[in-house]
Amino acid sequence: MAEGRAPARGPTGRKFERRRRAQAAMAEEAAEDAAVRTLPSLRRLSRALPFGRTHSRLGTSPSGRLIAPALCSQESVDAQKIAFLLRKAWTLYSVTPLFRFHRARLTEYARLLSAFIAAEKRKGLAVEVGVELDIKVALTSLADLRGSELDQAALLVQLSSRSQTSSRNSEDKLVWSGWFCSMFGDDFSENVLEDFTCLPLFLSHGAESYTTLVGSWFQKTFDCCFRRLAISPLNLSWMVAMWAGCKLDRAASAVELVFSVPCLSQPLDISYAIHPEDAKALWDTVQKTPGEITQEEVDVFMDCLYAHFHRHFKIHLSATKLVKVSTAVASAHCDGIVKILHSQYLPGVLMLLTELAISQIQ
Repeated sequence: MAEGRAPARGPTGRKFERRRRAQAAMAEEAAEDAAVRTLPSLRRLSRALPFGRTHSRLGTSPSGRLIAPALCSQESVDAQKIAFLLRKAWTLYSVTPLFRFHRARLTEYARLLSAFIAAEKRKGLAVEVGVELDIKVALTSLADLRGSELDQAALLVQLSSRSQTSSRNSEDKLVWSGWFCSMFGDDFSENVLEDFTCLPLFLSHGAESYTTLVGSWFQKTFDCCFRRLAISPLNLSWMVAMWAGCKLDRAASAVELVFSVPCLSQPLDISYAIHPEDAKALWDTVQKTPGEITQEEVDVFMDCLYAHFHRHFKIHLSATKLVKVSTAVASAHCDGIVKILHSQYLPGVLMLLTELAISQIQ
């Protein structure tokens, strides 16, 4: 496994000068290795200010441009309220609008879903709604977890299990969690009829069998459709560029990119780790306008990393497939598995994932 790592300590004196020269060399190496990858035209491809409203979806717009919002942070997010969302591996799904979903009936929906899960586990035997079951369902609105007034509040679904041998007063064990959300999905919500509720992004954590059961119930009850949400290498490159440029209030972990080498009889992954200060310094030299990110800048950032790796290891990463990115903000895998690590940037990460979910629906 090939790996490139920068020194672990911050720059001082000579170390600062060496790091400055190394960053300049990475930029020069990108020019030398320009034949490896072809950059698009130099025109600016997108404008998206933090917490500004995007007017186009991530992906291919009618003009053929690739667009994505800049990562936004929100200091006012209550870290305690959303702590359970952090540092868990969430599997992503896109969900079409829910038909005739009413938040005033969450308690009733929880009882119906609990009875449905019990019946499915008992292979279709009838189960009386309201009786005490092995699986307890809780549906909760997360009112603060939305981007704008047009967004619906997030909906948390939790499944808890009670052991047959445990006492009635014992605490239930949480076995599965899932949540629907929409973060700045304004354009999508505006174009949906009144009877529909737009929560295009669904994240699940726990056994896939429970995800299937919960998804089946929601699909039958609200006439919606769940689809796994994969993340393309292009979108992964956007994520690592945006997240590497974020300012953090504590020591950051390394920026790591994992590449899969194609056409081999045995799977082979290449891990490429960059010191977070070096990654941010490189992004700062590439980004022309703070709060604005373009496809050109993302490509230049990746080209610099590729050229630096080729200079030291003689391997063209452009011939491989980017399958995972990890930063102190979040990590994401091409299979649609995301782990959010920093509460400050939770809204920005969800904003990007909402855009991906909507692009799959449309």
